[in-house]
Amino acid sequence: MADDISIGQFTDLMETMRAGVESIARAQEKQALLTATGYAAGKRVAVIVNANNVVIQTRFTDDVSDLSYAELAAAITAAGQDAAAQILRHTRAMIEDLHAQTARLPKLSEFVPGLPDVREVLPARPEVSTAPPSARPSAAAEDADPPMVFTDVTPWDHIRSAGTQPGVSESSW
Repeated sequence: MADDISIGQFTDLMETMRAGVESIARAQEKQALLTATGYAAGKRVAVIVNANNVVIQTRFTDDVSDLSYAELAAAITAAGQDAAAQILRHTRAMIEDLHAQTARLPKLSEFVPGLPDVREVLPARPEVSTAPPSARPSAAAEDADPPMVFTDVTPWDHIRSAGTQPGVSESSW
């Protein structure tokens, strides 16, 4: 079991882990510098996003006034989504490179039998909607618990009992 791991194997494992962490740190630094530009309406609208898909600049050409407000709004949305899709593609490519590098690493279960690989226990990332909020199903409706129903209760007439029963608002206090 774990006692069977030699000092040399453990040292190699730790060096491999250190190199893997450094590789991840370099990839994170590289990813943080990403920007992408999306275009729409015949390149009259340009939206630039950073690595977190935050809009950092929006540009219009001089002839953008030819567009109606609805067309302009749709073009800004389309350009932003295009830029965000570019960031996603670049980020996924970087992650695939990291996975290729880490695939060569020994799994911890090779050293400690029965220990799961980290990737096996990570949940899958849910898809993120690009639909506007008004077109999305209500998250509250999906996640809402059913209303509470009380079945073992004694009804109380608040109005009738207010004048006949002594309570905290009794005048003798």
